[in-house]
Amino acid sequence: MIPAAFDYAAPKTVADATRLLRRHPDAKIMAGGQSLLSLMKLRVAAPPLVVDLGRIKGLAYIRKRGNTLAIGAMTTHAEIAASATVREEARALAEAAEAIGDLQVRNMGTIGGSLAHADPAADYPAVFLALEGSVVVQGARKSRTIPADAFFTGLFSTTLSGGEIITEVRIPLRPAITGSAYLKMKHPASGFAIVGAAAVLRAGAKKGDAAQVRVAFTGAAAHAFRAKAVEAALAGKALDDATVRAAMEHAVRGFEMLEDLAADAAYRVQLVRVYGRRAVLAAAG
Repeated sequence: MIPAAFDYAAPKTVADATRLLRRHPDAKIMAGGQSLLSLMKLRVAAPPLVVDLGRIKGLAYIRKRGNTLAIGAMTTHAEIAASATVREEARALAEAAEAIGDLQVRNMGTIGGSLAHADPAADYPAVFLALEGSVVVQGARKSRTIPADAFFTGLFSTTLSGGEIITEVRIPLRPAITGSAYLKMKHPASGFAIVGAAAVLRAGAKKGDAAQVRVAFTGAAAHAFRAKAVEAALAGKALDDATVRAAMEHAVRGFEMLEDLAADAAYRVQLVRVYGRRAVLAAAG
């Protein structure tokens, strides 16, 4: 399909982009374009102006900075999946990146664009929550840092204000004894997560014990969420199959499951329990 007519701007700096967005509050930001262009072609979105971030230099990188893994917002999924640094420090993030879409999407889509779009079935949000990351955003007048727990607010919605642009994603570096994993049941046509599970853990003093566990899900509810009841049930415990299975009974507490043609609510509850258990055991391994 053909999108409705729109104006196009390609600023060369973040400051220029935020000024454009301030002058045109109905404009849409385009990073890799893998979500926005599809919506425009279907005429679900018809922005009068598209602000393309692709010509802004310096927003694509992966580097360690102190005790943080810093990733530029325009870094592609393919770059994240291929990064030895990401695999070493946050393996679940690399696993999520390589599970996204197809080769074209992974080479064009960006981490900043995906998080800002906040698709309830996207892969990054669960990992972002489990890794306790944060995003740096730039507005017309100031920048701010938003922690993962405060970022997603609902279906395709975040705490980003109008005119703000994600410039960097930050992941705290963890001890070498930390394990992480991301697994999903993907939709056979789109590749999106029917349910995806991310687990991050820090080993305890005794072999097989977990001093700290973080578990998060995507695809199951209106937005990605951390299963804090599961985390509490597993903290300090030996991560054997029976213990993890029992903890997953609490995974959806307080959350309403989505229902669609791919899965009803009851099936999603079961997928959350199964993929959550597998992700925790994979991280422990």
